[in-house]
Amino acid sequence: MIYQNSKAFPNNTQLSIALIKNGETQFYGIKRVNDSIVSIINKKSVFEIGSISKVFTSTLLANFVTENQIELEDGVNQYLEVPFQNNEVVSFASLANHTSGLPRLPSNLNLYAVDPNNPYAEYGEEKLKDYLSQELKRETIGRYAYSNLGAGLLGYTLSKISGSSYAELLSNKVLNQYNMTNSSTSPSDLKSLLVKGQNPLGEIAPNWDLNVLVGAGGILSNVEDLAKFAMAHFDKDNKELALTRLKTQSVNVNMDLGLGWHIIKNRSKNPWFWHNGGTGGYTSSMAIDVEAKNGIIILSNVSAFSSNMSNIDTLCFALMKTLE
Repeated sequence: MIYQNSKAFPNNTQLSIALIKNGETQFYGIKRVNDSIVSIINKKSVFEIGSISKVFTSTLLANFVTENQIELEDGVNQYLEVPFQNNEVVSFASLANHTSGLPRLPSNLNLYAVDPNNPYAEYGEEKLKDYLSQELKRETIGRYAYSNLGAGLLGYTLSKISGSSYAELLSNKVLNQYNMTNSSTSPSDLKSLLVKGQNPLGEIAPNWDLNVLVGAGGILSNVEDLAKFAMAHFDKDNKELALTRLKTQSVNVNMDLGLGWHIIKNRSKNPWFWHNGGTGGYTSSMAIDVEAKNGIIILSNVSAFSSNMSNIDTLCFALMKTLE
């Protein structure tokens, strides 16, 4: 199964996999070398996790809520020193479950005018403020419309409330709590463990700097750390993580939304809490079954722009079925 879903990737592709069955974790890694696939030990190897970062940003939100600092339906406006165009009020919950009506990307981030190898790097705080005050438009309020901008705005707002950077907030509230010692928003922090990203041709791709939108996809981690985070979800006394899994919106017969998590139905007797991620050099997928204490985490240096990047999700779901 792993071979079938990875044989089309270029040489030097790595997949790092955590398999959690009934609360017990095993790790498996592969690398494509000279058009062959070999087993390697890479559970500590670090990759960009892309949009799985949104689950962590929503975990930060849940922490603020459970500590009674904010409420899910509060507008983020009151915590930011910038007037929103047309006095739009945007709730925390709507940013976490993609129902805010915000577009996927802000209109003042022109992907045709930026470095395609690092498209978010120049999008800083002032540009976000300009967008909110001058260009803010919401066209799908109350309906699911995936938004990197929304998740980025959520992370930015929480950092403003805390008076610290997103990186500091993440470390203090999540990474330290779950002993995720090899996770960070800075590639330089993890340089000795970092697997180089690849573009669709198998050439080295630079790491992305998400800048002010870091909460949407700026975390790097390994399967060892992410397995610790997954296992923490199996603790039913953890109110913070339970809140992220609480259904907040229905999308269709196959999927609901929590906070950050997509809740996959009809693939198993239990719901699967799932998110994936992709950047210029990496693709990831993570699913957990809290009731059965099962989970699959896959990190790779397969580009999100690869024509075969969907194989990572396909493999994640297929491996989840094998755990039942």
